[in-house]
Amino acid sequence: MENMVTDYRDEPQTDFIYCCGGITEVLKCGSCQLHSGHKVLFLIIPGNPGVVGFYRTFMQTLHSMFGYRHPVWAVSHAGHCVPPDSMDMVEDASLATDKDVFGLNGQIEHKLAFLRKHVPRETSLVLVGHSIGCYIILEMMKRDPELEVLKAVMLFPTIERMAQTPQGKVMTPVLCHMRYAAYLPLFLLSLLPEGFKSSLIKLVFGGIRSLDYTVVQPTVGLLSGDCAANAMYMGGQEMRKVLERDNITIKKNLEKLIFYYGAADHWCPVQYYHEIKKDFPAGDFRLCENRFRHAFVLDAGREVAQMVVEWIRGDLRT
Repeated sequence: MENMVTDYRDEPQTDFIYCCGGITEVLKCGSCQLHSGHKVLFLIIPGNPGVVGFYRTFMQTLHSMFGYRHPVWAVSHAGHCVPPDSMDMVEDASLATDKDVFGLNGQIEHKLAFLRKHVPRETSLVLVGHSIGCYIILEMMKRDPELEVLKAVMLFPTIERMAQTPQGKVMTPVLCHMRYAAYLPLFLLSLLPEGFKSSLIKLVFGGIRSLDYTVVQPTVGLLSGDCAANAMYMGGQEMRKVLERDNITIKKNLEKLIFYYGAADHWCPVQYYHEIKKDFPAGDFRLCENRFRHAFVLDAGREVAQMVVEWIRGDLRT
C-alpha cells in the first residue's frame, strides 16, 4: 500500500506551448519555471511517438529518488500531442512547413529552440533520450557544443542503421511508402468515443502483465489522427536519415555518455552494442539483463528510472 501514496511534489504539471510553430506538450515534475537557483535540469527527449505522458512514471521516480531537488521535464516532439481547445496543431502553417518542424531535422532544431527559450544557459543538463531521442541528443550536442551537458543517458538508442534492423525492415515500407494508406483508418478511429478507444487500447495492451495504466490515456490522445500521422511522417524520415553512427560526436562527448542497449531489441540489435563497445572501449555501454522491452515505459518505467539514478548519482553529488 505504501507505493500507492503519491507525494504532492510528485504530481507533474502540463504546459502547452508553440515551439518552432508546432504545438508542444511539456510535462514537468518540480519547478515549472527555472531560475538561477536551479543548477540541474533533467530533460527527457522521447522516442517516437514523442508523447510525454508515456514517461510520467519514469519521471516521477527520477524526481522522488533525487529528493525532489532537481526538476524533471519532458518535451514532446512537435505535433505529437493533442492541442487544447484554445490552440491549433500549428501556430503558423507557413513557418511550420518552411522549417519542416514535424520532420526529423525539424524536431532536432525544435529541441534546441526549446532550450534557448525556456532554460537558462548556465543550467547543467542531464539529458535522457529514449530510442530516436538518443539520436536527437547526439545531434543537439553536435550542433550546440556549448550546451552545459552534465550527463546524457541513452536508453535503447536508435542512433544508426535503423532501416537495417529487424523492425526497420518491416516498418520502412510502411512508413516510407504506405503511410497514407493508414490515414483513413486512423481518421475513423479518431471518431470513436473516448471510452471506447480507452477500452480498445487496454485490450491491445492486454498481454502486458505489469502494464502501467498511466500510458493508456496518452495512447488515446495519439489516436486523434493528426498526432499519429505526424509520428509516422517523422518515422519515415528516421528510416531514410539514421544511417551511420556519429562516431565523431560520441568520441568528443564520451565521458558524458551512458548507453543502455536492450538484449532483445528489434530496433537496435545486440550486434550494435558489441560493435560500439569495441569501437569505444573506454565508453560506458551497458546491456540489459532484465528483459526490458524497447518500449520500457509500458511496464518498467519505475525500474529503468531506478537504474538511471544509480548510474548518475555520483555525478550529481555536490
